[in-house]
Amino acid sequence: MTKAEMVEKVSSKINLSKKDTERVVNTVLESIIQALAQGDKVELRGFGSFRVRSRESRDGRNPRTGDTVRIPSKRVPFFKAGKKLRELVDQGTPRPSEVFSSSGEALMGD
Repeated sequence: MTKAEMVEKVSSKINLSKKDTERVVNTVLESIIQALAQGDKVELRGFGSFRVRSRESRDGRNPRTGDTVRIPSKRVPFFKAGKKLRELVDQGTPRPSEVFSSSGEALMGD
């Protein structure tokens, strides 16, 4: 699913214009990105959590030349699926009511 497809689907469910829905989706995504950039953890109960992990520097190989190259340490985003999401994916196609209540709260935490 692309972001445009997500906006389309959400827009049709909540009776907002696509433009307004796109702003909402972008705001949510920007909030997650901003929190991760600051080193915070983002947890969405029933869905999963986003964290930042540190990778140590290491030696790698240039695939073209075979030369050893030093790869510097860096921080990378990491997503861990919640228990309910893992279970629903394993079962097949879930109904939205199986994941979230009408108030938007997850029915089952991770």
